[in-house]
Amino acid sequence: MKHPIALALAIALSGSMAGCSDAGSGKGETASTQAHTDTVATDAGNPFFSESPLPLHYPQFDKIRDADFGPAFDRGMAEHLKEIDAIAGNAAAPSFDNTIVALEKSGQILDRTSTVFFSLVGADTNDARKAIQADYAPKLAAHRDAVSLNPALFARIQKLYDTRDQLGLDAEGARLVERYHTDFVRAGAKLSDADKAHLKQINGELAKLGTKFSQNVLAEVNDSVVTVDTKEELAGLTDEQIGAAAAAAKAKGLDGKYVIALLNTTGQPPLAQLQNRALRQRIFEASVARGSRGNAYDNTAIVSQVLKLRAEKAQMLGYPTYAAYVLADETAQTPEAVNAMLTKLAPPAVANAKREGAALQAMIDKEQKARGEPSFQLAAWDWAYYTEKVRAEKYDFDESQLKPYLEMKNVLENGVFYAAGQLYGLSFKQRTDLPVYQPDVLVYDVFDADGKQLAIFLADMYARPSKRGGAWMNSYVQQSGLTGNLPVVANHLNITKPASGPTLLTWDEVTTMFHEFGHALHGMFSNVQYPYFSGTSVPRDFVEFPSQVNEMWSDWPGVLANYARHYQTGAPMPKELLDKVLATSKFNQGFATTEYLGSAMLDQSWHQVGADKIPEANGVMAFEAAALKANGTDYAAVPPRYRTPYFSHIMGGYAAGYYAYIWSEVLDANTVEWIKANGGLTRANGDRFRSTLLSRGGSKDALQLFRDFAGHEPQIEPLLKRRGLDASVD
Repeated sequence: MKHPIALALAIALSGSMAGCSDAGSGKGETASTQAHTDTVATDAGNPFFSESPLPLHYPQFDKIRDADFGPAFDRGMAEHLKEIDAIAGNAAAPSFDNTIVALEKSGQILDRTSTVFFSLVGADTNDARKAIQADYAPKLAAHRDAVSLNPALFARIQKLYDTRDQLGLDAEGARLVERYHTDFVRAGAKLSDADKAHLKQINGELAKLGTKFSQNVLAEVNDSVVTVDTKEELAGLTDEQIGAAAAAAKAKGLDGKYVIALLNTTGQPPLAQLQNRALRQRIFEASVARGSRGNAYDNTAIVSQVLKLRAEKAQMLGYPTYAAYVLADETAQTPEAVNAMLTKLAPPAVANAKREGAALQAMIDKEQKARGEPSFQLAAWDWAYYTEKVRAEKYDFDESQLKPYLEMKNVLENGVFYAAGQLYGLSFKQRTDLPVYQPDVLVYDVFDADGKQLAIFLADMYARPSKRGGAWMNSYVQQSGLTGNLPVVANHLNITKPASGPTLLTWDEVTTMFHEFGHALHGMFSNVQYPYFSGTSVPRDFVEFPSQVNEMWSDWPGVLANYARHYQTGAPMPKELLDKVLATSKFNQGFATTEYLGSAMLDQSWHQVGADKIPEANGVMAFEAAALKANGTDYAAVPPRYRTPYFSHIMGGYAAGYYAYIWSEVLDANTVEWIKANGGLTRANGDRFRSTLLSRGGSKDALQLFRDFAGHEPQIEPLLKRRGLDASVD
């Protein structure tokens, strides 16, 4: 069982990062017919009331109906509260076993239900799930408060914390007591009764607003698709992409037209290929307008309310700002530490981006002159298109040359899995006998080097209207020595499914696949006693570190040679093409770093002020513009990767924490240097990384885990060198 506070975080993250879609899941049932089905009829066969009988307790997706979730949430919360009352009211003196271990074992039904429900809300939502999410978000927040603000329960935890040195616990047990105490205090356990009551109101409102925000984000993505009238306007796209756009239009009843779907990022992939500048501008403007158009899905009022409530909550808990509250429990510790790193990176990043922009402007001027037409000023919707032209000229390289060598399943099995085999001795076997929630989902048994089963892995690679944007990993079952469970983990990407034929990837999609599998390995290698510490249960600014390290194998020569083969002929990718891939590794890094820092610093700007400085809805976009200018990242040609109204990360688990990606990359860059210096792709290196770090979850201080592996403190220089931000790199 995830302990109560960790469960609440999982609920908050999943709920706010997931969304809803009018498209549904193809089951033909609406919210009104499913969400309010008579609970008596569902109790007998409710698959959440007992552990799944499938291997490793894999979810029974074929038996789960949307009508099961409400009754399972209701019973799960009721039974969990009974367990909590029994623990809190135990007449025996508090002990590690009768309090902490009992908490770890509590709430099994609620855990199973929440895990599957919020996973499906993210991966395959529908109207019924949307209604359930909206209904239960405040109820689950209230349940979390009922546990974390229980005075008798906290008194027992406080007693154990005060005497933890006399309990005879091992290091993991002692850390568990400390973490429970910290979490309960941060949840408000030491507040007065009046403040607790007010905090409960705030948490309930935040749960409702977070759910509405996430549902608006997905609704806006689907509502903001760009319709194109003629095939000629799509010049530059491949036949497969044009076919997919035609199929998307047909699905919307727009036969003969073409639909360009949007991702949740500001930049959109077709902008790199489309020759029609007016269409590029339409797509870009549709993207950046999301969430602030004044329509039913406008998120500006929600942003204002959420940020004011967060600031108020932080002050109640003794912190000057919400950022200070969040960062106190991360490896960064303080807003000052985060600001110091981001402000060190921003000036060279923006300077690099402007140099890149000058090269793009020169390319525009040259092309327009050759056509005998007047030039124009580089705009954000031109960046990706002319970047590819400059790349082709500078490196004689067109990224589309790669795609025939990057067929999706081959990349997964002969690239991602192959690297894991070389490093860790893992092997994988696809199985088709287990149920899936969507036909495209692939399922694999994962075996350790000794031949014993380690985990089950699900790969959900395709985009669909019912799926939230981005890429992520989640656990359906978490490893724990206490429960005896082995992991069931999933990766999710948003690759456009072709209308027919093979799925050929971009290089970004390849690296994303390796990245997400790094998270999966973190979950699969978990070897801890207590569920609290399992897998990726580490600080937010540490969790991206192992996944970023796994990206290094995407272009490792021995790995690339194993998977980069032409989908038709099987011929290996030519060495000269591989050399060009490697040569361009620092190309466009000014852009990549600047668009990321724009969002990371915007996140801090929102969360480092008090409630009185948060604007009303009509001032949200002006606040954003002022923050970007103050942070020095307001370069119009490179807008932030996410603008505030669709910045799902900071409405979920990355609030005041989007900096975590680059904070983690400091550790990643150090680790990659260490691995390269010690032989690269070897079992010895893999086993060291697994034993000292990947298997430990949150059972030890995160930075100590890094030190255990690398043997030194993290240094920023390898990151600066990688991103072309140090003085030695042109």
